[in-house]
Amino acid sequence: MGLMKINKWYSQLFLAVFLVSSSLSSQSISAIPEVEALLAKMTLEEKIGQLNLLTPGGGAATGAVVSKNVEAKIKAGQVGGLFGVAGPKKVRQAQEMAVHHSRLKIPLLIGSDVIHGYKTTYPLPLGLSCSWDMALIQKAARMAASEATADGIMWNFSPMVDIARDARWGRIAEGAGEDPYLGSAIAKAMVTGYQGKDLKASNTMLACVKHFALYGASEAGRDYHSVDMSKIKMFNQYLPPYKAAVDAGVASVMTSFNDVHGVPATGNKWLLNTLLRERWDFEGFVVSDYTSLNEMIAHGLGDLQAVSKLALKAGLDMDMVGEGFLTTLSKSVKEGKVSEAEVTQACRRVLHAKYQAGLFEDPFRYLDADRPEKEILTPKNRALARKLATRSFVLLKNHANILPIKKTTKIALLGPLADSRNNMLGTWAPTGNPEFAVTVLEGFKNVAPQATLLYAKGANISDDTDFAKKVNVFGPRIQIEKRSSDALLQEALEVAEKADVIVAVIGEATEMSGEAASRTDISIPESQKKLIRALVATSKPVALVLMSGRPLTIPEEFDLPVAILQVWHPGVEAGNAIADVVFGDYNPAGKLTATWPRNVGQIPIYHSIKNTGRPAPEGNFEKFKSNYLDVPNTPLLPFGYGLSYTTFEYSDLILEKNEIGHGERLELTVKLTNTGNFDGEEIVQLYLRDVVRSITPPKRELKGFQKVFLKKGEQKKVVLTLKPEDLKFYNGDLNFVSEPGEFEVFVGTNSDCSLKKTFTLK
Repeated sequence: MGLMKINKWYSQLFLAVFLVSSSLSSQSISAIPEVEALLAKMTLEEKIGQLNLLTPGGGAATGAVVSKNVEAKIKAGQVGGLFGVAGPKKVRQAQEMAVHHSRLKIPLLIGSDVIHGYKTTYPLPLGLSCSWDMALIQKAARMAASEATADGIMWNFSPMVDIARDARWGRIAEGAGEDPYLGSAIAKAMVTGYQGKDLKASNTMLACVKHFALYGASEAGRDYHSVDMSKIKMFNQYLPPYKAAVDAGVASVMTSFNDVHGVPATGNKWLLNTLLRERWDFEGFVVSDYTSLNEMIAHGLGDLQAVSKLALKAGLDMDMVGEGFLTTLSKSVKEGKVSEAEVTQACRRVLHAKYQAGLFEDPFRYLDADRPEKEILTPKNRALARKLATRSFVLLKNHANILPIKKTTKIALLGPLADSRNNMLGTWAPTGNPEFAVTVLEGFKNVAPQATLLYAKGANISDDTDFAKKVNVFGPRIQIEKRSSDALLQEALEVAEKADVIVAVIGEATEMSGEAASRTDISIPESQKKLIRALVATSKPVALVLMSGRPLTIPEEFDLPVAILQVWHPGVEAGNAIADVVFGDYNPAGKLTATWPRNVGQIPIYHSIKNTGRPAPEGNFEKFKSNYLDVPNTPLLPFGYGLSYTTFEYSDLILEKNEIGHGERLELTVKLTNTGNFDGEEIVQLYLRDVVRSITPPKRELKGFQKVFLKKGEQKKVVLTLKPEDLKFYNGDLNFVSEPGEFEVFVGTNSDCSLKKTFTLK
């Protein structure tokens, strides 16, 4: 059947509008005549088929199970969507099976994990969040959507918006860090970037916010682990980014692996129906994470039929890979354990998404064979990826202004990550190709061709062979040399002796963070510590370029006389971007979005902590106060921290008025001066403290920020505005309210800023 005949068939079908009233009013969605007409023609088995999401394998692995007999199931109408398939030719083959060979010719949703860029990978999400630049983040998501849809993908399992305050958890790399205010702004920017203004446009894609909910609070920082928290903490600190995505119109939601109030998220009716659909008015569809439906068996909720029934009744619409719906729901309907109306409602939501994506009008709208070459990995896209990377870097320390380095310098470029192409893209880049990545060595040659570069590896990322095997599941990330570690170190020292300055590129291999990559020791591996100590002992200037997918514990390195530039894993343009900053073509302005602890014993640690009844005095140990015996309470590096090659001074904080009424905005101004020798950007941050309220308040919460560019010597008045909702919180009854009383406003360069004013809410 040709495309014209398919479109004619759909047109004739949709003329027969059949509106089906649903008894599930609490889960109702806007009726679409075309969808209702199609539902009226479907058998129970065909409806169940639309709830089945499979992966045929052959692509980048994103889970432990691969679906079987996929082609036969598509033709039998037993598949609603696929992932792990890409490219116009391959996607067309799959789509043709559905629209040519299944009875009702319902097209497939084609999904993928496009987490930080498609082929043109950019910094992993935690790094990108450190730009604090919503316009740039939205632009990044827009580029990712354009590339992915050029390869036939119209559904993205992103953004991941889980609040994470435990750096041991490897998936902290995939989110925006610890703060709900910033996380909400980023969630909105990413959803808007992916979905654009028209989901039927061939360069936009359905977004899927994940992981709903609370996944970032897994106990002990261990992946897939249990979560237990109060609803007050949940509503005030962990749920806001998910809600921001819903409010931005996100098309789908993915459930998390963890339990919520003792019930796994994939089968949690309070979470998926009461909260998501009734309270938040979400009208999209809900998909499980990879086999999370089946995993409810191991949680202790029953056999496959029991957990499938539980999930459907809770509000799950699509089962990823597990096939619990496919193999048990028909039996459950016959036994009266599940109603066909419940199956129909889930199917309706999946079909609604396909209608939104324009698949019923043209099942092949995303399959233009000419697009990949024109739109993927273009020079323009690579230029954006390079810019995104430079904006994500955070200057943690700059002893004696070692950075930036002059382009005519004789440089010893050392370290296991200095020429490691396989470690540039970062974790969760299944659609990227490391072969296209620019190494740091290549980047230095590109940006500073007149510099004298001397290279040596100096150390393995780790000398632990058992650890390396666990990290190298997706390929060689930690490569242990046949030469001894002493030989590697000696070579590096010989190279360093010939140079004027040393740049050591060290840190984590790509898969030392990410999914199933939790660590109890988040320090730099000892093999690299030895290299760093030896390089500092040469008394030559040393700059550390630090790569990781999480905050690290670096108190030893931070105390050394070095510069430290945190670059995360920057993506396909890694080497060029790092060189841009090291050589001063761009002045770093990134700010940390997750607190860096002194050691893992401080975890969880974050800026919006509460006072206890026995708060520790500033800077002094006092018995019977909330102290540690061995380290201060304060982190090594606070939330919002980040240096620049220049310096900034804050002064003259002025509030528009000292008293406001409910519903009123409050404008404030602060004078910002660039007091250093470089032009640069500063992220001005506003924090708020509710002094007295009905539930214990945090010490301070982020409630505003603005990125400001100043030339050296320039001065500017920065205007920030507190909106009425910025003063609100969820009280003991989970009502979103503000309460009259005194508030303190803090403005400055990070969450420890001291410039303060007070005002009263009448």
